[in-house]
Amino acid sequence: MHTRSELFGDTVNPWDRSRTPGGSSGGDAVAVATGMAALGLGNDSGGSVRIPAQFCGVAGLKPSTGRFPADHRVLGPDDPGPASQILVTDGPLARSVGDLRLAYEVLAGTDPRDPRAVPVPAYGEPLPGRVKVAVVADPGGHGVHPTVRGAVAAAADALRDAGYDVREVRDVPRMDEALEAYGRITVTEFAPTWPVVRKLLGRGGDRYVEMMMEQTPPASADEFMKLMGTWMNIRRSWAEFLDAYPLLLGPVFTEPPVEPGLESRDRSGRDRVGSGMRLCTVTSFVGVPGVAVPTGMADGLPCGVQIVGRAFREDLCLGAAQAIEDRLGVLTPVDPRRGGRAC
Repeated sequence: MHTRSELFGDTVNPWDRSRTPGGSSGGDAVAVATGMAALGLGNDSGGSVRIPAQFCGVAGLKPSTGRFPADHRVLGPDDPGPASQILVTDGPLARSVGDLRLAYEVLAGTDPRDPRAVPVPAYGEPLPGRVKVAVVADPGGHGVHPTVRGAVAAAADALRDAGYDVREVRDVPRMDEALEAYGRITVTEFAPTWPVVRKLLGRGGDRYVEMMMEQTPPASADEFMKLMGTWMNIRRSWAEFLDAYPLLLGPVFTEPPVEPGLESRDRSGRDRVGSGMRLCTVTSFVGVPGVAVPTGMADGLPCGVQIVGRAFREDLCLGAAQAIEDRLGVLTPVDPRRGGRAC
């Protein structure tokens, strides 16, 4: 959630040094937001591209599972287990949706070194009529901060103005069940390597994972097999939902940018962060694309939303994000052309 280097310390939010830039791709989000880099590349298995994008006021894309080829082997020549193979996706960050689209077009494709990558066209067939957008400001009904709810409302208005068929719906499919399954599957896969990995995280850096493992014990072999079936079943529920509503508008994180290290402070902080990122977690779990796009400012901090779409319809997500940006503007802390703040 927070970005910190054992060598160089904390990465600070370019809008407010007392707030986190998000993570784990917070460094790239800050570099893009401040004009240090035109594009960033992050890694998202539950919000690590989209949350820094919201917290730093830039745009970010988590693609569908299999859209971008990648090699996620980190411990030698052997490939990781199913969670690391399927949940983890690389995605770009950019100062505008137009730049994000350019990065998407370059990154999309196949590579023989990644048999997961699917040769699906980068742009699908246009949908008939007005594109339906489901709006869920409080996924799962666990609460949402008023400024985040306001950002979702502003984005919904922007999409209506652009001609989308925007409809508030009761909720997204099977939120709590998906979160539980995500936690059990990832902990079960991660547990055998934990004694080695925790030594690499530095003092205090292991607390978030440690609390997660205490709260969610690894599954037995029989339980794990059942969870894999549950995973597919939840993906089916989401496919049916997105068949009715090709796009979903909702929060990236259900609070404004929080203080650094909240997720590792104590159990309540860990639970608060886990709840705040719940829509990111679930959409990673079901493998669908999501684009984070800024909507403006509130109390000196950036606000944003995400547009979630059908599998391999990143083009629909980018189109809706562009419509929001066209009406609400590009949000960047520093304009490198002027050498100062852009807003």
